[in-house]
Parts: sequence; C-alpha cells; structure tokens
Amino acid sequence: MPQIWTIWDVELSYGHTDFPATGDATQVPASGGEPVWGVYEVGENTTEYGISAVPHSLLEWRSAEYGIDHEDIDTLIDVALHERFIPHPQDALSWEDKAALPVLQATADLPTCWTPGVSPQTRQQAHLERIRLVKEHMVRLEAASHADRQGALAFVGSARVAPSDPLGPMREGIRLDPARVEAKRLAVAWKRDQGAPPGTKPPATFMGVR
Repeated sequence: MPQIWTIWDVELSYGHTDFPATGDATQVPASGGEPVWGVYEVGENTTEYGISAVPHSLLEWRSAEYGIDHEDIDTLIDVALHERFIPHPQDALSWEDKAALPVLQATADLPTCWTPGVSPQTRQQAHLERIRLVKEHMVRLEAASHADRQGALAFVGSARVAPSDPLGPMREGIRLDPARVEAKRLAVAWKRDQGAPPGTKPPATFMGVR
C-alpha cells in the first residue's frame, strides 16, 4: 500500500527576475517572472510537510516531452506532483526499498523522452505508467478533507473559506501557451536526435520555407 500524502492548499508565486537598473519600461527582462505554484503538503506520518514548488514551465516541458495535451491540466498536475517519487534505477538504495522495487522492476525497459525511434504515444504511455505505479506502490497525493482544511484556516485566524478542491486555483488558473509548448518540443527533439534526422531544428535557428 502506498503512503497517502495530503494536499492542504496552493499558492501562486513567481520566479526571480532581473529588472533593468534604469527602470526603463522599454527594456524587457530577458527571463524570469515565471509563475510558480506552491503546493502545501503533509506526509502520511505528519512529520514530513512543506511546500512543493511546481514551476509553470515544468508543465510546459512535460507536455512537450511526452506529448501530453497542453489543455489536459489535470494530467499534467498529477505528473508534476508524483514524478519526484519515481525511483532512479542507478540509486542503489532504491533497490533496497520494498515500495520502490516493484516500480523499478516494472519500468526498467520503458522508454523516456530521450529514447530515439519511439513514437510520442509510446513515450507518453510509458511516463504515465511510471506515475501510475508510483501512486500504486509508493506515494499517492490526495486532498485533505474539507473539514480539516477549514479547521486549519480557522486555527490560524484566517477568514478564508477552504475551496472544495485545494488544487482548484491551479486547475482554473493554469493555461499553457501552445507556442511555448511547441518550442520546447522542438528543443527536446533536437537534443534527443542530436540534430541528425531531417526536420529537427537547432536552437535560435530559422529553417526558412521548405
């Protein structure tokens, strides 16, 4: 049986940004200011708790790497929350973990986004199978009860009303830009194929009309 970790709340923040020193509004920061979601979690034994950071770009990358529909936000959130528990086959201690062992054995031959000569559908199915096995054998995240979450808000003196779904703000607030996802898909294809097969595109390169 897996451990059950509970989700209590979620909060939107943003990544670091270097603004121009001049304060000139025409000088746009090159990067940063990306949305980051903080998911408040408590482990099954309640001694493990904290905030898991889920960058918006992580969802874009998983959509690009594994061909997950950019509008399938529920699946992308599920992947983002559980994939950190996927045991690494090169971690010797993982093979001594009774919960991790069946996951390692079942996923040993599954492809990743870096496996060449594999269809996008196969890569996606493989990664979703890893997530399924983690949830079956290791850790599954579930919403804490509404009563417990409302009680926690009352305990800290908050006037907020706990939503029915603690991840509701994420599900409602996340929208992935298909152009950004496609750009990342091109980047993954370039890295995976080392630029050899026709059609892959080097970074910051425009191939022209063909």
